[in-house]
Amino acid sequence: MKKIFIFIFFLIISNLYAEEIKLEKIVENLDKPWSLTFVDQSNIIFTEKAGKLYSLNLKNKKITEIKHNLSVLAGGQGGLLDVLYDNQHIYISYSENRGNWKTSTSVAKGSFNQLNIQFKNIFQAEPPIDSGYHFGSRLVIKDKHLYVSAGERGKGMIAQDATQHPGSIIRVNLDGSIPKDNPKFKNKKDWLPEIFQIGVRNPQGMALSPFDNKIYMTNHGAKGGDWFGTANYGENYGWKILGWGGTNYSGTKIGPKWKPGFTKAIKYWVPSIAVSAMTIYKGDEFKEWNGDALITSLKDQSLRKIQFKDNKFLSEQIIFQGNIGRIRDIKIQKETGELYMLSDNGELWRMYK
Repeated sequence: MKKIFIFIFFLIISNLYAEEIKLEKIVENLDKPWSLTFVDQSNIIFTEKAGKLYSLNLKNKKITEIKHNLSVLAGGQGGLLDVLYDNQHIYISYSENRGNWKTSTSVAKGSFNQLNIQFKNIFQAEPPIDSGYHFGSRLVIKDKHLYVSAGERGKGMIAQDATQHPGSIIRVNLDGSIPKDNPKFKNKKDWLPEIFQIGVRNPQGMALSPFDNKIYMTNHGAKGGDWFGTANYGENYGWKILGWGGTNYSGTKIGPKWKPGFTKAIKYWVPSIAVSAMTIYKGDEFKEWNGDALITSLKDQSLRKIQFKDNKFLSEQIIFQGNIGRIRDIKIQKETGELYMLSDNGELWRMYK
């Protein structure tokens, strides 16, 4: 009876939000778009997994390809992935072709140009791995540092080996050099110098909160066990010692949901919703949501709003579900507070009241 009540409650909430929000399709027929970033109020840059980079004018809907020099090996979950504009520079993450079918989650930086960007690598996850899984690949800038989510490439316990990059959160300076106050130089002498946190599986969402200056992220579990939490200095989320409530795809158990000594997430989803991109909302269009996390999913094609305080989960509401397909990215247009989302259907959507 309790489960039925909760289900009906979510349906009522979803219907209420469906009456308040509007969705407009901006463009369609894109080829598996993965990420977008705002250059200014009217122009965005977006990536397609197959390796192409584009600019889009939101007023006239003109799309222009931006040539680049990156060696992308697209396949499986890999390709041209996250893109971030900051101070006339473009940061981009991608599955780099390292030869012999091996790839790494790599990050490059280039000066912004509307037609051609010459990128230079500033980070490569070592070692390169022959796998099309779990690149992670989100980018966040905080206090002149670049944070990178590097997935564990389907290799499980590699996420507990801090002498290798996969399965960790990376922190470097904006030129790729290593901050002198990273965990290796404090209390984690055996860690690689770029590593900020370990024990993650496939973190495909990451965002900086303008309210508390913390970095929040989402992470795919295995068969279940998705979570939403924070990036924490020198800590360990526990993969694959912990299963976060999920199991192996064979059905066998992985480990406990959580135990002391490991970072505890704010919210877990069991079974999995295939959690993807996220943002911490700040804006005027949906000002009643200020401070809440907006989290997208692939499997159940939903946009969810999470209320939390002091790392404690308060409530979850489904804003909509199934309207635009599998949602790959979400960004806020800062001047208006409107939301823009990319879907695996090859579409860019605008959400407003």
